[in-house]
Amino acid sequence: MYEIERKFLLHELPPAIADIEPTRIDQGYLAVTDDVEVRIRARGGDHLLTVKGGRGEVRTEVTLLVSPEQFDHLWALTAGRRIHKQRWVLQPDPDAEVEVEVDRFEDDLDGLLVAEVEFASEDASRAFTPPDWFGSEVTGDDRYRNAALATQRPPVVSG
Repeated sequence: MYEIERKFLLHELPPAIADIEPTRIDQGYLAVTDDVEVRIRARGGDHLLTVKGGRGEVRTEVTLLVSPEQFDHLWALTAGRRIHKQRWVLQPDPDAEVEVEVDRFEDDLDGLLVAEVEFASEDASRAFTPPDWFGSEVTGDDRYRNAALATQRPPVVSG
């Protein structure tokens, strides 16, 4: 399984999310190397264990559902490697067949706004034209990988 994703900084939350209820995400990292991340996530009542491999726009990704009890045991192992955020999911262009996930980070990453767009193919990724409200693309910038945000705390820069 693969994910094809591009990531962008935002200057502000887009007006399009005004009527969308965000989902809280609590995410912790069990292991992080240069090419592999193992994380757990609580989101909307689901508890997930995800392994990601590789870097950049195309990465291997496998996600498994875990019980709340398993999550709690693993969460304890992520101290010092956690992020908390609110996520809105929107479809800015119904014809483009892509969803945009807008994340607003909390705690010491407060102020960081990121949009992630996942694609069905590399061709779709290349054909994508970011909306005007997107800021700088940070797809290849390792400082903005969620694992780096959880472990290294780069400076908060929007747009």
